[in-house]
Amino acid sequence: MSMKTLLSRKLSLRIFLFICAVSLTVYFLPRSSENHYVFEEGRPWSYALLTAPFDIPIHLDSLSIAEVKDSIDSNFEPVFKRDVAKEKMIISEYTTRLNSDAGLDISPAQRNLIIKEIRKVYENGIVDRDTYAKIVAGKLPSVRFIHDNVAMSIPTGTYLSAFRAYEHLDSVLRDKGVHQALSATHLSEILQPNIHVDTITSKRLLDEAYQKATAPIGVIQQGERIIDKGDIVTTRLSTVLHTYEKIADERGKGTISQHYYPLAGQILYMLILYGALYGYLYIFRRDYFDDDRTVLFIMTLTGVFTLFAFAMQATFRTGLYITPFTVVPILTLIFLDSRTAYFCHIIQVLICSTVASFALEFVFLQFIAGVVAIDSLKDLSRRSQLIRTAAFIFLAYAASYSAIEIMQSGTLTKTEGRIFGCFAINAILISFSYVLMFLVERVFGFTSRVTLVELSDINNPLLRELSEECPGTFNHSMAVSNLASAAASRIGANVQLVRTGALYHDIGKIKNPAFYTENQHGVNPHDSLDPIQSARIVTGHVNEGLLLAEKAKLPKMIRNFISEHHGAGQARYFFTTYRNAHPDEDVDPSIFSYPGPNPQSKETSLLMMADSVEAASRSMTDHTPEAISALVNKIIDSQIAEGLHNESPISFRDVNAIKEVFSQRLRTMYHSRISYPELKK
Repeated sequence: MSMKTLLSRKLSLRIFLFICAVSLTVYFLPRSSENHYVFEEGRPWSYALLTAPFDIPIHLDSLSIAEVKDSIDSNFEPVFKRDVAKEKMIISEYTTRLNSDAGLDISPAQRNLIIKEIRKVYENGIVDRDTYAKIVAGKLPSVRFIHDNVAMSIPTGTYLSAFRAYEHLDSVLRDKGVHQALSATHLSEILQPNIHVDTITSKRLLDEAYQKATAPIGVIQQGERIIDKGDIVTTRLSTVLHTYEKIADERGKGTISQHYYPLAGQILYMLILYGALYGYLYIFRRDYFDDDRTVLFIMTLTGVFTLFAFAMQATFRTGLYITPFTVVPILTLIFLDSRTAYFCHIIQVLICSTVASFALEFVFLQFIAGVVAIDSLKDLSRRSQLIRTAAFIFLAYAASYSAIEIMQSGTLTKTEGRIFGCFAINAILISFSYVLMFLVERVFGFTSRVTLVELSDINNPLLRELSEECPGTFNHSMAVSNLASAAASRIGANVQLVRTGALYHDIGKIKNPAFYTENQHGVNPHDSLDPIQSARIVTGHVNEGLLLAEKAKLPKMIRNFISEHHGAGQARYFFTTYRNAHPDEDVDPSIFSYPGPNPQSKETSLLMMADSVEAASRSMTDHTPEAISALVNKIIDSQIAEGLHNESPISFRDVNAIKEVFSQRLRTMYHSRISYPELKK
């Protein structure tokens, strides 16, 4: 693939990601179907001066309206009507039943007495059970009847239910024969209410009473001031504003609120923010911008959590307080750096502020939480650090929210307990960043410091095998790890990465441990081999190491240490031996060269230097400071002269610092010790 094609592909990917991020954010941006302002009672008005564009009636507030309606409900007399036709039909039917039953042992006078008492009960009124229960409970002392458009209030004291009416008749008609007649004719089954509630008329009258009681108590005339920025939204003003929004919606002249933006404004807003993110990466983190994987990670992480925040806000009233925004800077800090983490956090917060009820308060809370997250998680190496960071973030949210409440209202009494509960849920969700961290490692191929710490455990199967099969190589790797990590700390490189990479750089020697001097015990197999064969075996430990690393699923950045720690350098011992034995032959250097590539990072350059210096120092007989410094300078300068570090971003200042650290460490390792005297007898 040509360079031009590669650049074109990279540019296309970045444009595609940019367009997708803007499009998805604008598409899923929550919108309200009604245009309205966002405000809360007891809070300052956050918009500009609002004047009435038309006359606005002033209604009672919702609490007053509820009290008025409760009063009306408690004193309202429902309208009832009497079903005379049904009453006559029931009495006629029972009279027929009473006269036609020849088996009854009662006289005509007793029959007339029964019918008379039934008529009297119906004249007093029979109602359904629910109505009778209200009457007994004292909730319905009287009802209204409307006749010829004239309403009359009638006491309900004489009303009975069908069951109570039968009991009354049974108690009044005491004759034994009459009792038997009532039972034989099933009077209890035929008795039905004749007084019924008129639900339609009752509802109409109740609504009229409501309308009269909740009629406007005043008017804000057109052009009159409603509220200005900074004014506290009182209960009365809240009612006026809701009335204003309702009338504005009916007239089709609703205002644009914080939950509704014209499409062009939304697109421009997102273009500016995502453009700022791209600009930061291009100017200050060009290595990130040029890496497809890193750009994809940043845009995916920002976009996914933005859409998650939109969904939470649409689902819960306090959804933005629950959303763990600080997960974005935490993951960015773990895999990239703190400045990029801070910038990504600010961009996401500004995007999500478009759906926040109080944008300034939201930005302040998230800014403080993000700073605390980044500062408290500078160097993640243990899971417990995430729990600590989550606790710090909860305290930061709580303190910031309390500060805003005190500043705006002068007291903490108006703070809402549920908000602190949301902060607690937020902190719990943040602690799950550890799970997301491993997901990111698998999807994007990054390696976190936690993984590096775990890999550097010498009980790791691969390192344990190295220590058992190649004890000399293992000791060499440990020494190189200590030497290189000390220099990495001095020049600001990734210390943990260097330490871990150094432990694995020579794992390929497991296949043929006896062919390496550090593992030999008096017998050198190379003595019986041709220099070309020996060089092939020695240089082959790089590819052998890569095969073992892939089998053990080591991260790519660790495999880089294996492939780059010799670069494209030569197995000089065997190359020189062969040339001395064949002085007249034109020798191909590639036969004696390592597969490479040359170091591509500061960390792998460090390892190459430390590996050669540590190995050479073991053959020294003179361990004076001068001799050690001369050895360090000779080896590193020869590597630079051969161009082995040309592809690495390491600087001359770094090289000088590395030489100094190596010299100091080797002097410490090989310092002279005093000889203990023997006890004279």
